[in-house]
Amino acid sequence: MADLLTREQYVAIAQGLALPSQAFIDGRSVPSARGRTFQTTNPATGEVLGQVAACDAQDVDTAVAAAKAAFADGRWHKRSPNERKQVLLRFAALLEQHADELAVMESLDSGKPVSECATVDVPESIHTIRWHAELIDKIYDSTAPVGDSAVAMVVREPIGVVGLVLPWNFPLLMLAWKIGPSLAAGCPLVIKPAQETTLTALRVAELAHQAGIPAGVLNVVPGGGAAVGEPIGRHMDVDMVSFTGSTATGRRFLSYAAESNLKRIVLECGGKNPAVVLEDVDDLDTVAAHVVNGAFWNMGENCSASSRLIVHASLKDALLQRIGVQLQDWQLGDPMDPDNRLGSMVSRAHFDKVKSFLDEAGTHGQTVVQGGSTRADIFVEPTVVDGVSPDSRLFREEVFGPVLAVTTFETEDEAIALANDSIYGLAGSVYGSKLKPALRVAREIRAGVVTINCFGEGDVTTPFGGYKQSGFGGRDKSAWAHDQYTEIKTIWVDLS
Repeated sequence: MADLLTREQYVAIAQGLALPSQAFIDGRSVPSARGRTFQTTNPATGEVLGQVAACDAQDVDTAVAAAKAAFADGRWHKRSPNERKQVLLRFAALLEQHADELAVMESLDSGKPVSECATVDVPESIHTIRWHAELIDKIYDSTAPVGDSAVAMVVREPIGVVGLVLPWNFPLLMLAWKIGPSLAAGCPLVIKPAQETTLTALRVAELAHQAGIPAGVLNVVPGGGAAVGEPIGRHMDVDMVSFTGSTATGRRFLSYAAESNLKRIVLECGGKNPAVVLEDVDDLDTVAAHVVNGAFWNMGENCSASSRLIVHASLKDALLQRIGVQLQDWQLGDPMDPDNRLGSMVSRAHFDKVKSFLDEAGTHGQTVVQGGSTRADIFVEPTVVDGVSPDSRLFREEVFGPVLAVTTFETEDEAIALANDSIYGLAGSVYGSKLKPALRVAREIRAGVVTINCFGEGDVTTPFGGYKQSGFGGRDKSAWAHDQYTEIKTIWVDLS
């Protein structure tokens, strides 16, 4: 884990930053074609950080043309696997040299606590790039058992130009999850960061080029969804799009693909994830620590957040008391202060959405047992709401904020039914002292990642993605992620 600096040191870094402001296309930082910009602000303070190039379809065309040219002449994918690996390892080393700068930039742009950026987001991003780099020359193609009269080779080839559309909640880490395997596969990229959080993607592009990734291979086109995201989704020369964000927007990318060139689409979308606490739990303090982390890490702005606590009725009161104790260590405030574990919402618009759930909390038989208040129209206290029924908005809809909904059950079958009573299926957790019941419930939860006696998403070696309306077409992370950025080709050689 990275060592933390003091608030004064982080502020000094922030004051000395030269923030990127232009698109990065074909190896150069360039203004938008129409000269337009949008304002980017620090959500925690309202301070204007700068003006960023507001790109549109014309810029997307330019970036895609650069990526297509890079793919056509093979300047990246035709290098030997070892050569590409060495470039990506240099890239990771450069990211590490600029780790404090990236952590501060991420915090300023998103309202995330700098402590989380410095100890989780940045080091995990670097580790992800290194891991996928090392995998490049360790994935083997194969032959099929066709007899002595022929040789049938089954080989992977890069799929072509890839569009990467990123969320605002983990801007740097989600970028790494996608560029690691796609660059390892040899694909040129056109990247759209979320408009709220563009800065680290632009800085990473500069460092990638410095590390030796050729011009045209990694392009970043900032701007809004309609102006940049949709043109990427509809572009006839984009061969694949990997998207992380809301389920509603994910649906649009499927439509764009159907209406254009049937490009491959991989979606990682929303979640309303259960944390099921079984009756046999004997260490409620540990459970409470994991539940609090799962619900409130990154201010609950996390698609895999444990936003529904489904607890056996006999344990509820004792567990809620321990959750209250755990929350004493979760300070809310200035993201530049490393003592604070909770920062601001990413924007005023998102704050208003989360507040709408708080305004309903305490109605329809619900009780706010922790938090429930806001500060400065941008900070939301970690909030626990008891008595949440399955037909309530708080049980069914993704808040994407620091709000934990509490529902009780009496039987194991009821717990499973409650856990699966959702359009989503991204993640889940099961807590129990006896392995067999815990594993039985984990197997029954319809979600892409289920943890037992902890909260988490696995690590870089394990695939991440969801069932139902939480995902489509593939997985981020692990060796499985490489497959989605490649085409499978059979080469048949007749020996008869």
